[in-house]
Order: sequence, then C-alpha cells, then structure tokens
Amino acid sequence: MERNDALWRTAQKLIKNHTLTGDEYELLLGGQDDPEITALLREEALRLRRKYYGDKIYIRGLIEFTNYCRNNCLYCGIRRDNRQVTRYRLAEEEILACCENGYELGYRTFVLQGGEDSYYNDDRMEGIVAAIHEKYPDCAITLSLGERSRESYERLFLAGAARYLLRHETADEDHYRMLHPEEMSLSRRKKCLEDLKDIGYQIGAGMMVGSPGQTDRHLAADLCYLQELSPHMVGIGPFITHHETPFAHEPSGSVDQTLYLLSIIRIMLPRVLLPATTALGTMDPMGREKGFLAGANVVMPNLSPVKNRKDYELYDNKIRTGDESAQCRDCLELRVRRAGCHLVTDRGDYCGFEM
Repeated sequence: MERNDALWRTAQKLIKNHTLTGDEYELLLGGQDDPEITALLREEALRLRRKYYGDKIYIRGLIEFTNYCRNNCLYCGIRRDNRQVTRYRLAEEEILACCENGYELGYRTFVLQGGEDSYYNDDRMEGIVAAIHEKYPDCAITLSLGERSRESYERLFLAGAARYLLRHETADEDHYRMLHPEEMSLSRRKKCLEDLKDIGYQIGAGMMVGSPGQTDRHLAADLCYLQELSPHMVGIGPFITHHETPFAHEPSGSVDQTLYLLSIIRIMLPRVLLPATTALGTMDPMGREKGFLAGANVVMPNLSPVKNRKDYELYDNKIRTGDESAQCRDCLELRVRRAGCHLVTDRGDYCGFEM
C-alpha cells in the first residue's frame, strides 16, 4: 500500500503532541485500514500504557444492581418502553453479598451499575455506599447511575464513592438527538460530567463505536470532547443491537474500529484507565485480548448474582457465563497472560490522582 503522507504526518503529530484538531482526528480516523498507521498507533499506545502502568491489567467487580430505567434511549435493551424485560432490583444485603464474594476473590474495586431507577433515591444510595465503604475501606467504589443532581453526587462522594462512570455517548448535538428521546439533553449530560469532576471524583466518559448515524466527523467530535474533558477513564465499545429497540435492524459496530480508537485514546490521554469492554468480548471471542494489545488496561468481570445476569441485557448476546463471571479468575488470568500482561487486584487508581 502506498503511504498516505498527510495521514502519516497526522499520526506522528498525535504521537508528539497528544492532541489534534477535529479535522485532523477525522483524517486520522480514515486510516484504520492502513496497516502501517494501525501498527504505528498500536505500538505507541502500548509504549505509553507500559510507561504509566506497566503490564498491569486492573480488575473491577461489576454489580448490575437494577435494570429499571426511567429513560427510553433508542439503543438500550433496558429502555423504559421494553415490556419484555424481567425487571429486578437488588436489596442492600444482596449488593453487600456481591461485594463479600468479590473481596474474597481479590477484587478491590466494586462498580455499582444500573439504569436510572428512582427507587434508589439519595437516601437509599447513600446508605448502600456508606455500608460498602465501612465494610471495605481499602476498596474503591465506582458508581454508574446516570444523571443525578450535583447535590446527589456530593452526598454519594462524601459517603465513600470515589469514581463515577457516565458515558457521554456522542458529543454531536444532532447525533445525540438521533439516539435519545426528546426529554434528554447533551448539555445536561456534559454538565453532570463537569460537576462530577469538580466534586473530586475520578470520572469516566465514553461512547459507542458504530452507533446508528455515526460518522467519522461525529467520532472526531467525541475525541475533541474527551481531549477537553480529560477524564480519568474512557469506556468505548462497539454498538451492538438489541432486538427490542427501534435500532433492532441496524448494523452493529466494528471491533477493528474500536481497537483503532482505543490506541488513539491511549495516545491522546496517556494515563487514562481504559477498559477492554464486555461488548468487545461479545463481538469477538478474542476481543478483550485484542483490546489489551491496543492499549487497554482494565477489565470488569461480573459479580452480579447469576440469576439476574441474563436480565441486564443492554444488547443482544451479551456474554454472561464462563470467564465473564468473576468466579472464573483462572480463565481471565490466562486471557490476560496471552496478551503479555498480568492481572492485579489493587484499587488501580488513575496514575497521579491525588485522593
């Protein structure tokens, strides 16, 4: 393949400066089929990950504690209008039992993830977070509860939560409108992320790759937004359809494009905590190993009760058995070793973050 000099210069500029303009990101995104560019970015992404984190892969114990959601996002399998979902909520005692199981397995970060469920109001969530923090003070508590008020975020932070994951999904207003109901707002989502960072959380943003209507220009806007926000974590994964959503017949996203973006994000934000997501593992049996080789350094096995895992189905065919289970540590360790890395069980905070 004949070298594209403009593309090559743009890749080199990102490596040197860790930042590009929107037009430059759009140009770079057009190079994912160029094996030389892909290899260049992947090698630099691995170099930077090793510089800041070595070959450590951090594990987070995921607890999907409610699949009720007030929102009606067009892509999501637990959207409000999906009447085919068997809804569930975990009691505080069940959540604590998941944490106990995870702690015995060596997990030192618990991720509480759920739909935007009004049942878990500030008093209830504050009590749950405080109970986990009191019992496991050496562990990090990560929340992924969607949009809440600043006061709510402050209360949960003071109760012991240290991190918050809130994907922005798309930084383009028109594209946001394609993916979400009218009552939701991109400006509101961004304000939540700003509030979380200002309060002192380690924050995570991110987007789906290959979502309906998405173009390289949209992804370039996402990269510019992440560059500006400078989050501590970025979660991206390929868009995967769910049969009970308006996007049921849309094509799913690309594993290769997701891997290419992982490398770009690692170079852009060298110290970022970057998961190899469940969606990658769903789309490709070797997806998470490929994610580690593209610059990722986090994996989030499932600590949720086995009886509930099938009902937290954001997209079709989500992996939920075998090494996706937190209990299958040996399987996970083998996968990580295949990628030349090793699992670690400490909190795995953002490099340089002052708590």
